[in-house]
Amino acid sequence: MLLAPRGRAWATLLKLAFAARTMAGEPTVSLPELRSLLAAGRARLIDVRSREEAAAGTIPGALNIPVSELESALQMEPAAFKALYSAEKPKLEDENLIFFCQMGKRGLQATHLARGLGYKGARNYAGAYREWFQKEG
Repeated sequence: MLLAPRGRAWATLLKLAFAARTMAGEPTVSLPELRSLLAAGRARLIDVRSREEAAAGTIPGALNIPVSELESALQMEPAAFKALYSAEKPKLEDENLIFFCQMGKRGLQATHLARGLGYKGARNYAGAYREWFQKEG
């Protein structure tokens, strides 16, 4: 019988698995690249944290769509999306549709979900809000 790792061993294993997936070609964006894309007006940011988390602080210009709502939001008609989120719905062909959360996990989940729905330019800001706040905040 195999025992599942617990505590620190489990956390380390999860971090290694996440790092391996990220290095294995997962669509991510780094902080320097994000800065450059934002300065050029070439990034569409979506904060997938809860409304409460986003209200406490977010990356300027980000649209908040909690990860729990993301699948239905990305499948809405453009007019319904605009009515609900007061913003244009992302297009399937958008090149830099960048998702982020607090630490990276929900952003990665959102990126996979969006790519599965046909958003080929969906990427995850792996440093997440935590890195942004530490370096930019």
